[in-house]
Amino acid sequence: MKIAVASDHAGFEQLGILQKWLEGLGHEVQNFGPVTFQPDDDYPDFIFPAAEAVATGIAERAIVLGASGQGEAMAANRLGGVRCAIYYGPAVPKGVVDVSGRVSHDSHEIVRLSRLHNDSNVLSLAARFVNLEEMKQVVKLWLDIPFSNEERHARRIKKLDRGI
Repeated sequence: MKIAVASDHAGFEQLGILQKWLEGLGHEVQNFGPVTFQPDDDYPDFIFPAAEAVATGIAERAIVLGASGQGEAMAANRLGGVRCAIYYGPAVPKGVVDVSGRVSHDSHEIVRLSRLHNDSNVLSLAARFVNLEEMKQVVKLWLDIPFSNEERHARRIKKLDRGI
């Protein structure tokens, strides 16, 4: 899979490690930066090009990192065709997860649902809240989960993407 990656200064260290790890899994990775640590950098300078790679089909998915991951997700989601989900740590559902009445106790269910129901194509990781091993676990899960392609989910995504 072709994967774009980018970060701000808060995710700089993890970015290089994740890139090598993804390449080791057989993915083609394009790093949109930063190439050097700059404590005053501006995340949109790196996140927009990575998200644009997904929006234009150059990359199938993107993984972006930032301190909380929030600003990075907001930046990515400004581009038509990008559906960026955010992961900032484990979350256990308090009740029913889907229309089938299924209850999950999986702390990564939010990532699974971002793919199954929302066909997320960019994942924003909170570098100051998620350790590297958990990042790898979440990224692997996110890359492996297919979109359900259920009509109701496809219909909703089409509405999200209609501005393209």
